[in-house]
Amino acid sequence: MPVRKVAMLTAGGIAPCLSSAVGGLIERYTETAPEVEIIGYLDGYAGLLTGNSLPVTAEVREGAHLLHHFGGSPLGNSRVKLTNVADCVKRGLVKEGQDPLHVAAEQLTKDGVDVLHTIGGDDTNTTAADLAAYLHENGYELQVVGLPKTIDNDVVPIRQTLGAWTAAEQGAIFAKNIIGEHTSNPRMLIVHEVMGRHCGWLTAETARRYHTWVGEQAYVPGIGNSQQRWDVHGVYVPESHIDIAAEGARLRATMDEIGCVNIFLSEGAGVADVVAEMEAAGDEVPRDPFGHVMLDKVNPGAWFAKQFAAAIGAEKVMVQKSGYFARSAAANDEDLALIKRCTDFAVDAALRGESGVVGEDEQAGDELRAIEFPRIRGAKAFDPQVEWFQALLRDIGQH
Repeated sequence: MPVRKVAMLTAGGIAPCLSSAVGGLIERYTETAPEVEIIGYLDGYAGLLTGNSLPVTAEVREGAHLLHHFGGSPLGNSRVKLTNVADCVKRGLVKEGQDPLHVAAEQLTKDGVDVLHTIGGDDTNTTAADLAAYLHENGYELQVVGLPKTIDNDVVPIRQTLGAWTAAEQGAIFAKNIIGEHTSNPRMLIVHEVMGRHCGWLTAETARRYHTWVGEQAYVPGIGNSQQRWDVHGVYVPESHIDIAAEGARLRATMDEIGCVNIFLSEGAGVADVVAEMEAAGDEVPRDPFGHVMLDKVNPGAWFAKQFAAAIGAEKVMVQKSGYFARSAAANDEDLALIKRCTDFAVDAALRGESGVVGEDEQAGDELRAIEFPRIRGAKAFDPQVEWFQALLRDIGQH
């Protein structure tokens, strides 16, 4: 069946790939199948449910290459789960008694869409999987081709998600400035909190890039400007238990020697401990429509900063979060190359009649392919035993 009309949407959190991915899809269709009509649903699945879309005009096609220079998404995002009926009703996206999956399918049919491109993380693409399954089971002739966006790099079985390299690079840039605050007070503790609910890859890669930058600089230690004071002294990820007592003793020695301690902490590290403490105190744990703990409300960075501050005798504590700074950046050269490979493949796959999430399949020799939706899931763990991370820990004296 020929492809006559395609739709795109971006969903979930912002990442340094959304604008570029939208531009890449438009460019590839214009190059290989210019007769195909393109629309974009606004604000993710919210726009799909309400039929809020805009056409990709000849003017937009001509300027699509400019989208590679921007962060954010030109289409807008939202966090909507099509199987969470109560939330969709509460938001006014569907009426009481309606099935959001049915509403979405009917809207796609009404709009004459043959292919839907979803650009998002594990929640976006598992929602796309729910939609694809519903379409198939109910006789709707429509393909769904997803692209994997998440700065956490935690989608199974995809080797590298779009935007993650850029986010790590931007987090390291952020660290260059905030760690200058180690000079603002005696016995200063700086906690750089990095995004990563279940996966520590972004924290580890951000710390690695920052540590590399520190090692490349020249210093004047005779006046207090030393590599050790600028370096990272501890990196903590969800996949490794944090022994506060042992690490506190190690870092107290660092504090006593150089007068500061700089920590990189994944926002998901030790969340179970924080949640357990809240529940024991009878406090309600806030959760989003997908059932995830709302980390900005729980604030694990502040919790761990308090524990470490007491353990190392910090006089002043600063917690700084690089997440929004990092995730809203434009894609770097590494990501632009990956985005182009994936968007080109996504369009070609759509024109061949394939569905799935486009990525390098770790379970198929890292082959770039349209990965079957049932195999897509989130919360892929980072392996803290990989050599490059172990080398980083050895460099900073953390074992």
